[in-house]
Amino acid sequence: MQELIVLTDDSLDKLLLSDKPALILFTSGDGIRGDFSTAFKKAVAEQQGIVIAQIDPTRNPKAAARFGVGDKPVLVGWYCGEEVVRRNKPWGTDLPLAIEMMENRVQTMNPDVAEEKKEEPAKQVVVDTKPVAVTDATFQAEVIDYHLPVLVDFWAPWCGPCRSVAPVLEKLAAEFAGQIRIAKVNTDENQGLSQNFQIMSIPTIMLIKEKTIVFSQPGALPESAFRDLIKQLIALKLPPKDQQKQPEAK
Repeated sequence: MQELIVLTDDSLDKLLLSDKPALILFTSGDGIRGDFSTAFKKAVAEQQGIVIAQIDPTRNPKAAARFGVGDKPVLVGWYCGEEVVRRNKPWGTDLPLAIEMMENRVQTMNPDVAEEKKEEPAKQVVVDTKPVAVTDATFQAEVIDYHLPVLVDFWAPWCGPCRSVAPVLEKLAAEFAGQIRIAKVNTDENQGLSQNFQIMSIPTIMLIKEKTIVFSQPGALPESAFRDLIKQLIALKLPPKDQQKQPEAK
């Protein structure tokens, strides 16, 4: 069990010059999300291969200038002289993804370590920055079983309101990359899903988290409403899995 390392300008320089992978939280203590604070404390207690550190950029101007951070929390992953990952105002879901990206980078740059773990190859981390098209055949894997919350847009090419929603979802997919997946289902081409979920009007927006449908509503929404829904979905705490109803695509 390691302890949280509190850095200064000088000790940060030493850490950056070392060969140790590190996740560094730049924060003055303000603006930390509750879910991230919980995940960060857990990582400090459990993580063995990655140094977990924290630095106050308001008291360490050299560090703040070097990484271009201000008074808002920023999580940075650093290894062998390179920035591996960065998350501004991070959510709790950002931390396991950042750790996985760091572990993958360590294995990539250390073939001997990768060879030892050949029987368990590292998963390729793909962060969606655009909506993902899913079908009857891929819905189970790409939506229901996906490790992040998913917003599903049931749409069709001839639907005017669907076309007005599309650029908003494009923007939000990039804005919440790594925290949520936005999936699009063409109802003309995937009638099995339309029948399975009784989609009677489009666009219909559905939210799924941990294999559970937590929201489903027809109609186009303004950007602000979509953003609020996404934030609520990310922060949502669900009951234990044995108490949840698990939807399946037929």
